[in-house]
Amino acid sequence: MVSVPRLVIAAPASGSGKTTVTAGLMAAFAERGLDVSPHKVGPDYIDPGYHALAISSAASSAASSGGRSRAGGARPGRNLDAYLCGPERIAPLFLHGAAGCDLALVEGVMGLFDGAAGQGELASTAHVAKLLRAPVVLVVDASSQSRSVAALVHGFASWDPEVRVAGVILNKVGSDRHEAMLHEALEGCGVPVFGALRRTRAVRAPSRHLGLVPVAERHAEAVDSVTALAARVREGCDLDGLLALARSAPPLSERAWDPEEEAHRAIRTAPAAGGRAGRAARPVVAVAGGAAFTFSYAEHTELLTAAGARVVPFDPLRDERLPEGTGGLVIGGGFPEVYAPELSANEPLRAAVAGLSASGAPIAAECAGLLYLARSLDGEPMCGVLAAEARMSERLTLGYREAVAVSDTSLAAAGTRVHGHEFHRTTIVPGAGPEPAWGLVHPERRTEGFAQGDVHASYLHVHWASIPGAAARFVDRCVPPAG
Repeated sequence: MVSVPRLVIAAPASGSGKTTVTAGLMAAFAERGLDVSPHKVGPDYIDPGYHALAISSAASSAASSGGRSRAGGARPGRNLDAYLCGPERIAPLFLHGAAGCDLALVEGVMGLFDGAAGQGELASTAHVAKLLRAPVVLVVDASSQSRSVAALVHGFASWDPEVRVAGVILNKVGSDRHEAMLHEALEGCGVPVFGALRRTRAVRAPSRHLGLVPVAERHAEAVDSVTALAARVREGCDLDGLLALARSAPPLSERAWDPEEEAHRAIRTAPAAGGRAGRAARPVVAVAGGAAFTFSYAEHTELLTAAGARVVPFDPLRDERLPEGTGGLVIGGGFPEVYAPELSANEPLRAAVAGLSASGAPIAAECAGLLYLARSLDGEPMCGVLAAEARMSERLTLGYREAVAVSDTSLAAAGTRVHGHEFHRTTIVPGAGPEPAWGLVHPERRTEGFAQGDVHASYLHVHWASIPGAAARFVDRCVPPAG
């Protein structure tokens, strides 16, 4: 049994202010010297970046002013997605990420009860809260209501008796009088108010075609924003009361997910994955990062490392060569469409990526990585690994997908079933190669992506923790370091 103080920060609907309130709470508690573990319900990559920044910047500020900081703010933001990873992995993944923390804060997704389309509560914030047996604090946009807030909160608190809606934070409050009216309305509701935050435009993060602009693209401004958010939360929220509520969460009986165990199990059960590296080798796996490639799950790097790789990050916007000794390449999601001219101008790196592919080294590319491997993106030359052209589109493609691996690739054997997520405003022609990466089976049927040699390139985002052996399979196929 493991006791982890924890809260789920939810809302009745998107746009209520979950991300700003959650980031402010994380920063405020980190300023107090608490080791805060950040989590996000759903597949989103951007919010966890703000979470990690809020904690690291607040912890650094506290340390520089002589305060106590146990962890130095080094924890990455982690996702908890019951569709991508399966409900059975949510508590183990949470316990892995939250190990040793003083407080874990989990930001919800959409409205509290909104989950995977047509699949009931699956992957909703309420579903994850139940799996974690965590108290829920509801962030309510109070900007256009007074007494009606009581009906809203009562409805959410009583809808599912297994979800413990244990508190409210009132957001976008207009004035002292407005706040008094809201408190009066909620007095008989049975759900305590833990804070009231006034309307402000000073801490809003800019957005574009796929949501918030990632932290990596506006680091200095984002630091200022989370500092301001921490101040708002300190002034407007009962931090002691929230911490006491978090500590009331019952112990969890599940075992923490362990990347070492996962990797060793995969190596034992599939020792002949078609690889070249051999178990004694420690191949270099280059992982794209920087402003153009910001989408990744922390567990992917942990699994690669546990499987025997030496993971080395690089920035395709700045670095003209791959890391020394690269034997495999991972290019995750991001915004190459925003940086197409700069990526194209880095001709030495584009040539190096094409050369690595020609050498037979494995390449795993999803979404942004797929575009980077194409011949061109919006007319700008890319790496030319794939005989395909990519461009921006007016249409947003968004949603969960169920898929089956069509071909044997560096990530999965043919027939492997996965749950993934698509999120892009680009198209690529053709949409699938002669040997597709995936056959989508739900909610629509089509082939998608490219399985070309040891290149696996697709729009589909998948979480490797849900694909036993994916990281070990990839590392096993890497080119071993020279010498």
